[in-house]
Amino acid sequence: MKYLIGLAIIGPILLLSACKSDKPADKAPADAPAAEVSAPRFDRDSAYFFVEKQVSFGPRVPNTAAHTACKDWYVERLRAYGAEVIEQSFRPTAYDGTVLQSVNIIARYNPAAPQRIVLAAHWDSRPFADSPINTERTKDPVLGADDGASGVGVLLEVARQLQAQPLQNIGIDLVFFDAEDYGDMGGNNDKSWGLGAQHWSRNLHVPANQFKYGILLDMVGAKGARFAREQVSMRFAPQVMDKVWKLAQGLGYGNYFVDEDGGAVTDDHYFVNNIAGIPMIDIINRPTTTQTGFGDYWHTHNDDMDVIDPRTLRAVGQVLLELIYKEDQ
Repeated sequence: MKYLIGLAIIGPILLLSACKSDKPADKAPADAPAAEVSAPRFDRDSAYFFVEKQVSFGPRVPNTAAHTACKDWYVERLRAYGAEVIEQSFRPTAYDGTVLQSVNIIARYNPAAPQRIVLAAHWDSRPFADSPINTERTKDPVLGADDGASGVGVLLEVARQLQAQPLQNIGIDLVFFDAEDYGDMGGNNDKSWGLGAQHWSRNLHVPANQFKYGILLDMVGAKGARFAREQVSMRFAPQVMDKVWKLAQGLGYGNYFVDEDGGAVTDDHYFVNNIAGIPMIDIINRPTTTQTGFGDYWHTHNDDMDVIDPRTLRAVGQVLLELIYKEDQ
């Protein structure tokens, strides 16, 4: 989960968490970049399979068999794709007193490179279907196809491409944060949300100064996604935001990456910026037509594969690959 904040961090506090993805309904979603790219082609069907595979395990809630099985699958896949994998285990106590058996998964490419970029997503899913607009099975866990699995699915396809076309100069660390979504909807505090990001930020596997910047993906696979300029990102890493948005628009994905204020969201990147001091932005869907400010399936049982659009996954993934290989030049 994540929640919306105003401008007093940046501003007044509003509770929220979400993700969606694709083009505005009145415009056809772009499938291929308008400009020639220097990076490998991101395979949208492969990314879709990775999202679907995660969902097939069921809700990925800490302390469950599905959570453990999915973690083992991540580690096996990442090692098969040539990564140096670190399992960072930790046991945070959630807001309700539950001790969460949690694991951040770190996959390193070109580990000897002194300059690095961190790409992240959370892999756990919400243990309660407690969206304010949901009235059905509110105490049951959700599948989290978009809210969690979509970002990881994109990063797994990035990993596959990094093995196929190794980097020469820059290093990439993929970090799958755990225990992001086990929080109190009524309590916007550090003990509720982003527990995996908080743990990683206090226990970095390499010094913080090795990271040029970071990018968080949260809810990047739904139909009709609108990735606006999230304001915590603009406060801590405006140059990174400008670089990514300019690149995305140059590739023909301007209908996804819009030059509009997306509000401020306390997400994993908030803790990475504030605790680790690594400038990190958040690519997160911020629709303007829903009551919650996130996709209308957010924190409901409708967050399943029906909301996922492979074209949205490709838009985000192609931007990341183009960015990585430009940095490697």
